[in-house]
Amino acid sequence: MRIGILHEHPEWFLPLFGALNRRRIEHVRIDATALRWDPTERPAYDLLVNRMSPSAYLRGHGHSIFATGAYLQYVESWDVPVVNGSAQWRLEISKSAQLDLFDALGMPFPRSRVINHASQALAAADRLQYPILIKPNIGGSGARIQRFERWEDLGAAVAGDTLDLGIDATALVQEFLPAADGSITRLELLDGHLLYAIRITPPADHGFNLCPADICQTGHGAPEAVRPTDRGGPTQVEGMCATRPAMQIEATEAPAEVLEMARRLARRAGLDVCGIEYLIDGRDGRPSFYDVNALSNFVTEAPRIVGFDPFDRFVDYLESRLAVLP
Repeated sequence: MRIGILHEHPEWFLPLFGALNRRRIEHVRIDATALRWDPTERPAYDLLVNRMSPSAYLRGHGHSIFATGAYLQYVESWDVPVVNGSAQWRLEISKSAQLDLFDALGMPFPRSRVINHASQALAAADRLQYPILIKPNIGGSGARIQRFERWEDLGAAVAGDTLDLGIDATALVQEFLPAADGSITRLELLDGHLLYAIRITPPADHGFNLCPADICQTGHGAPEAVRPTDRGGPTQVEGMCATRPAMQIEATEAPAEVLEMARRLARRAGLDVCGIEYLIDGRDGRPSFYDVNALSNFVTEAPRIVGFDPFDRFVDYLESRLAVLP
């Protein structure tokens, strides 16, 4: 049995390849930035694992985002099973679709509107409470989110043509919720079960990149690796992080009702593996979901933060998928 790993990021999945090599599981790396396939030929593997990132456009690989959808549909047309297939990829690259899912399941989320032209931003923000966020529909690592404190600020951006609606010209107009203690929680689920929960606390001036694999960043905003201290906070690793850590990350627990909502979402969306993020609204203490990540690149130095290597458990899951194939 052979596994195909579809990916774009050059570093996030090195631990996955290492875990597969240790188990001596045959696999092939598929570069999502340079795809080529013949629709009349069956894929040369028995299981495909989709690890494509919606933030690929930040690394000059925007062309791979839409091609990934076509490639996944090609693989599925041959009845080759896919871990997080085309339906899950469509959810990954649409914050609008994520809101639809939250609403269908009765999950709390920030008040939002969806637009496809900057001229609609002010009307969409009507009756929303400022600050307002403009979030590109295709995001990834908190990229290109803009915050506006007042109606006048948003109006100036519309007039000045400086709103960024992202690569599909679609965006959310969404209320900014003040997170209690400035922290958010990410629930990582695998096969419908909680793998781990982490609490992420960025500095006040950090911005919106809360990717758990990007614990610290260079002065130019490019993420690098970092090692957490024995006390749970991150510290620099020689040769790996040249600046102060951008985020503090620690293991945590989620309330049972919040975890159950996340599990229902994963089941409804057919997500084999995912990261679901929520925050506690500092104004009223209520949870609010705001992001679904079909790409689970797992937290840096997970054994020291959550007590185990999630890549090993992910490979356990992949082996179980292989075991039931004819």
